[in-house]
Amino acid sequence: MAEGAHYTLMDTLQNTATFPNAEEVITLDGLRVEYADGFGLARPSNTTPVIVLRFEADTTEALEKIQADFRRVFKQAAPELVLPF
Repeated sequence: MAEGAHYTLMDTLQNTATFPNAEEVITLDGLRVEYADGFGLARPSNTTPVIVLRFEADTTEALEKIQADFRRVFKQAAPELVLPF
């Protein structure tokens, strides 16, 4: 991403992204979304203009569901992004 654009995108996501199946959404230093069977985390890197993503789930199906939720909100906010998942 362009320098600083990752912070702007993260601000947008923190203020507009919705996760209907989530149990909790935490916006401290990024976006952590807790589900009954896992979580997704997106946060801006402090050293490079990227957003770091982490996903963890109890099953492959749960992981795919969580990643699909994140893919949806990222594509809504920035359709031009190439996502690595």
